[in-house]
Amino acid sequence: MFDTMTITKAGGALCGAFLIFLLGKMAAESLYHTGAGGHGGEEAAQAYTIDTGASEANSATADAGPDFATLFAAADAGAGEKVFGKCKACHKVDGTNGTGPHLDGVFDRAVASVAGFGYSDAMAGHGGNWDGETLFHFLENPKGFIPGTKMSFAGLKKPEDRANVIAYLKSLGG
Repeated sequence: MFDTMTITKAGGALCGAFLIFLLGKMAAESLYHTGAGGHGGEEAAQAYTIDTGASEANSATADAGPDFATLFAAADAGAGEKVFGKCKACHKVDGTNGTGPHLDGVFDRAVASVAGFGYSDAMAGHGGNWDGETLFHFLENPKGFIPGTKMSFAGLKKPEDRANVIAYLKSLGG
């Protein structure tokens, strides 16, 4: 059943299939090659560019925008309660601690002052109170404002969202 001729035929078929695969690969690379070597040594220029507005976004973030007092005067606590949904994973407003300390009465409360909560050394050493301006900057970039904080939230980038959340927190008391 398996003699030398059968094994030779199987080996030849395998080598033939491999050869066809390599020739097909070589043909495909020559047809679809976009590198500089396939275009007479010239570098291929991009045919068109899609404007994503990234340059405008960078210039918009370079502008300071409205100050906190202006934003806070127009803030909506109801909208802030909706944005606070992002915070509910770690923070509660019923006086009990979650992953983060409770936030009821946080407005004008001393930083790192909730009894029984284990704050990071950076947060405990920060000092001061959670007034509107401090909350505004902290909520933008927690790790940038207090390097070493355990809070892993990236922050709220929209100034209006931050002002609305602060208005909501102030409405809870404190």
